[in-house]
Amino acid sequence: MERETKKDRTYAIGLIPGDGTGPEVVTEGVKVLEAISNRFGVGFQFTAFDLGGETYMRDGTLLPDPVVEQLRSLDALFLGAIGHPDVKPGILERGILLQLRFALDLYINLRPVVLFPGVFTPLKNKMPEDIDFIVIRENSEGMYAGGGGFFKKGTPDEVALQESVNTRKGVERCVRYAYEYCRKRDRKKHLTLCAKTNVLAYESDLWYRVFQELHDSYPDVEIDYQHVDALCMWMIKNPEQFDVIVTNNLFGDIITDIGAIIQGGMGIAAGGNINPEGNAMFEPIGGSAPKYTGLGKINPMAAISAVQMMLDYLGEDTAAQAVLAAIKKVVKNDLQSLSAGRMGYSTSEVGDLVVRALTG
Repeated sequence: MERETKKDRTYAIGLIPGDGTGPEVVTEGVKVLEAISNRFGVGFQFTAFDLGGETYMRDGTLLPDPVVEQLRSLDALFLGAIGHPDVKPGILERGILLQLRFALDLYINLRPVVLFPGVFTPLKNKMPEDIDFIVIRENSEGMYAGGGGFFKKGTPDEVALQESVNTRKGVERCVRYAYEYCRKRDRKKHLTLCAKTNVLAYESDLWYRVFQELHDSYPDVEIDYQHVDALCMWMIKNPEQFDVIVTNNLFGDIITDIGAIIQGGMGIAAGGNINPEGNAMFEPIGGSAPKYTGLGKINPMAAISAVQMMLDYLGEDTAAQAVLAAIKKVVKNDLQSLSAGRMGYSTSEVGDLVVRALTG
């Protein structure tokens, strides 16, 4: 849920352009925020942070404590992408992305799965009214927080262990957020728990019990349960049955990629990492796309969608709705495709189209 709108309507926004095409799409997101500022009188104070692969290769810096304290003091963060082809996988992801989630306690991952008019979906005969749901993923526990290791690595007797850690507190605050969000969304008021109670006897049992117990406080919300494998199938066969889905970290990571594809691909998919009692970070979920770096071919619409989510979170409802309307107009009337290099426009031209739709 969003925060209360500031009385002076001036917000301190941290920019983390990051790696690859991240700086390009952040530039377009900022362009849209500046247009919002001019039209609606909302103020934005931007502070850029040099975090990512180039910084790590230059001086070994990942996420210094003083930077965390600066980020903590801001109203929201806007991330481009983290991931560099010359840095071993896992270093930047764990050292920056996961550390941000842990340090700022961004325990909610919010992922809208919405098909806009005019956008292609690979699901036959499905229309925008059929694909309109939210995935709420626990964002700071589970496999992220678990331990593990190897025994006799590299031998025929090798053992690999990976643990998932789920606390009652972590599960309960995530599920409660999902109930509250479902009630406020006020669409179908239908909340689905995604877990695997038939196999993961301990982790899924905790999620299921909390889910059922909290329902007493939300009798107006209809609930159901689905195993993760079945839910993946139904997301493809009958996505119209879903309103809000709540799930653990690992399952959420998987099903939101399915969600991205059925809503049109990574070119439109955005997400929020939220601490309802603190601040939040919004980002396109497509990654750094290094092969497109500097070519002006990457689609910035996912980053602009992240800006729209940020405005909604900040309580700037009118501005958020204006950006959403502009996105829908551009993807329906102007773009040939959401895929990089196939849009019919350059990265900056797509940003200009959204600004024109906002101000024209």
